Amino acid sequence: MTVLVTGGAGYIGSHTVQALAAAGESVVVIDNLSTGFSAFLPGNVPLVIGDAGDDDLVEGVIAKHRVDGIIHFAGSVVVPDSMRDPLAYYRNNTMTTRSLLNVAVKCGVKRFIFSSTAAVYGNPDQVPVPEHAPTRPLSPYGSSKLMTEIMLHDVASAHGMNYVVLRYFNVAGADPQARIGLATVGATHLLKIAVEAATGQRAKIDVFGTDYPTPDGSCIRDFIHVSDLAEAHRAALSYLTAGGRSVTLNCGYGRGTSVLETIEAVRRVARRNFAVQYAPRRPGDIMTMVADTSRIRATLDWAPRYDDLDTIAAHALAWEKKLFQARGGPAQQAESA
Repeated sequence: MTVLVTGGAGYIGSHTVQALAAAGESVVVIDNLSTGFSAFLPGNVPLVIGDAGDDDLVEGVIAKHRVDGIIHFAGSVVVPDSMRDPLAYYRNNTMTTRSLLNVAVKCGVKRFIFSSTAAVYGNPDQVPVPEHAPTRPLSPYGSSKLMTEIMLHDVASAHGMNYVVLRYFNVAGADPQARIGLATVGATHLLKIAVEAATGQRAKIDVFGTDYPTPDGSCIRDFIHVSDLAEAHRAALSYLTAGGRSVTLNCGYGRGTSVLETIEAVRRVARRNFAVQYAPRRPGDIMTMVADTSRIRATLDWAPRYDDLDTIAAHALAWEKKLFQARGGPAQQAESA
C-alpha cells in the first residue's frame, strides 16, 4: 500500500518524502509546484502535478496507487500574507482540505496526518504550551489551520478515520547533506532570511518588534530542524499503521530562542556580520511560543537528532551557499524580513 503526500515537493514535504522513501515506504506525491520543486523528490517517487483540492485528480491517484494513508502539507503558510488576503488562506488551506477529506472518505482512506501550526494557540497563557491549551489564533493563517483541525476531528469521528495533527513550531535548517532545503523565492522564515544576509544576498535583515517583555525585547521561538520534523511524520505514520488512536502533537524542542539570539547564531556560524534594522511590531506576530513536547515524546517512536541552534544554522547556511552558487546571480537588494 501507498501513502499520498500532498505538497510533497515543498520545503517540509520534500524532506518528509525523502525520510519515507529511505524507510522503505511506498510514496506518491501531488504538488502543483507553486512553491515546490520536482528535483527535490527521489527519482523513484511518482509526482502528479496538480491541486490537492481537485477531487477527480485525487480520487484517480488514490485508486491507481492503492493509497491507504495521506500526509497533507499543501497550503499557504505566510502569516503577514494571510493578514492581507485572508480569503486566499481559507481557500488554499481550509477549503482544499475539505475537498481532500471528502475524497479520502469516499475512497475509504483511514489514516491521515495533517500539517498544522503552533499559530493556532495565539499568545498562550502558559509557556511551554501544551496541546490542551486554549486555541486563539491571531491570524487568518492560524484560523485556517484550526478550522481544518476541527473539520478533521469531526470527519474522523463520523467515518472511522484515525489521524495525527502535528502542530509545528518554527521549522528551520536543511538536509544535513545539503541535498535539499528551503528554496522558495521570497520565503519569510527567519533562518532563511538570516543566511541570505550572511551570504550577501540581502543588505540587511529587519527585526519586527524590540519592545516585547522578553529578555532582549524580541520575540521568542522554538526552532525545530526540518529533518527532525520529517522523522516525526515518518514516526506518526508508523504509529497510525500500528493502530494508534487519533492525537494532536506539538512539534518542537521545548526550548525558546529569541530572534536576536537566532541572528547571532547565524553570524557565529557564518563568521560574518550583517546589518540588522529594527522595525515596529508586525500584526499577527506572537510574542513567545515554546512547545511542551512531553506528549510527542511519549506517543511516537521519535527522538530529535539536531536539537542545537548552531547545527540548524550551519545546515541552513550550507544549503544557502549551494543554492546561491547554483543560481549564479548577483547579490539581491535587501527586502523586508
